[in-house]
Amino acid sequence: MNDNTFTLSHIQNALDWAYDKALNGIAGLDSARELADSYLSESDNLLDNVNALIRWQNAKAGASGFLTGLGGMITLPVAIPANITSIIFIQVRMAAAIAYMGGHDPRDEKVKTFIYLCLCGNVAKDILKGIGIKITGTVLNKLSAEMVNSISRSVSTRLLSQLGQRSSVNLVKFIPFAGGLVGGLFDSVSTNIVGNIARDIFIQSETNLMLIQNK
Repeated sequence: MNDNTFTLSHIQNALDWAYDKALNGIAGLDSARELADSYLSESDNLLDNVNALIRWQNAKAGASGFLTGLGGMITLPVAIPANITSIIFIQVRMAAAIAYMGGHDPRDEKVKTFIYLCLCGNVAKDILKGIGIKITGTVLNKLSAEMVNSISRSVSTRLLSQLGQRSSVNLVKFIPFAGGLVGGLFDSVSTNIVGNIARDIFIQSETNLMLIQNK
């Protein structure tokens, strides 16, 4: 598929598909809430539990055929390759699970927007600065509908660019032995970054990115 065939609409459809499946679950896979609960029960140290979740999701992202191996159990979004949709799903479910672990409700539109923002990795803060938002402990409570929409548009544009980068990595798969290693490493590293951003946003109160749930 030519990269130029991807549009913001395709990206949004893939995000919404992944979000629905992450929250409601897929046959044979835990939902984000179930995933969060399983890691919350591991120990009394929330940060350690979140880091354990991130490490395991990194391993899944680095493995091939995660969703494609489910065959007819799921229907993937049109126009987005299965391997890329798989990574989007893994990262969305991980970020949603971390939000749950931090006491946030991913069904809230503002939390959902910040989960999508996590997928942008290290440029998440730049996106917020670009629309004039200063990160504070009560940022979620202060976001207007217009700001949420602006963040959403910026995220979609950024992810469209990242999709092109990911597709370029796929070209390496034509090189014997190298393709799987390079693609898996790319997915694992990017998933680790997304997990770290989600942890900083939803868990670590000592960082400037902490989001405090409105009680």
